[in-house]
Amino acid sequence: MYDIDQIYSNNGANFKQLHIVIMQVKSWLRAIPTHVSKWHIQAYFDEFCFRINRSQFKTSIFHKTINRMVESKPIYQNQIKQMLSV
Repeated sequence: MYDIDQIYSNNGANFKQLHIVIMQVKSWLRAIPTHVSKWHIQAYFDEFCFRINRSQFKTSIFHKTINRMVESKPIYQNQIKQMLSV
């Protein structure tokens, strides 16, 4: 009924990373309260996505931050004063 293709895993090379993500999902599910109101569910999902992304790219966070600082335009003190006075 469904057209599903099986993709081989390169002799299990990605199983460790997959296992880590699965354990994080299980841990997150155990940690959330049993009842989450519809007003707060998006905040829980946002927090979960932030934590997953952070754990996956932990080694490159500092590097990316430095790159963003170097590549962005400088902001001078008089510009900050103008923004605050508006």
